[in-house]
Amino acid sequence: MKFSRSFEVRASLGAVRDFHARSEALVALTPPLMPMRLEASPPVLRSGDAMSFRIWLGPLPVRWTARIEDAGPGGFTDRQLAGPFAEWVHRHTFDTTGATSSRVTDLIQARLRPHLLWGPVGLTMWLGLPLLFAFRAWKTRRLLESE
Repeated sequence: MKFSRSFEVRASLGAVRDFHARSEALVALTPPLMPMRLEASPPVLRSGDAMSFRIWLGPLPVRWTARIEDAGPGGFTDRQLAGPFAEWVHRHTFDTTGATSSRVTDLIQARLRPHLLWGPVGLTMWLGLPLLFAFRAWKTRRLLESE
């Protein structure tokens, strides 16, 4: 399965990159109706770092561990090491679109787990991606364009 979403933000490439490199950005970009707790992560993410977090889907806690790969000026990849999917690879790409504007592109490739519980959980999460990334675009603009 593939999902892709892009949006522009009135912020420099450096500001966009620096914001997304902070592990607390994941908390800031998670909607309030989807409670999330960061359990282990360095403050600034670099290639090879791992982060663990828990997301609640209703009463169900979903634990997730991801490794950061290919981190650089143009973005990074997070790869699920443990979690609800058989495979999850999420590439975050940042491009300059003007003197003070940038494009954020998210590309996710995933496979559902053939499991009685985790298959439906993964599918529910997958179907919610359009709303999640609409929220993330809005929140990124709100946080970075107000600086």
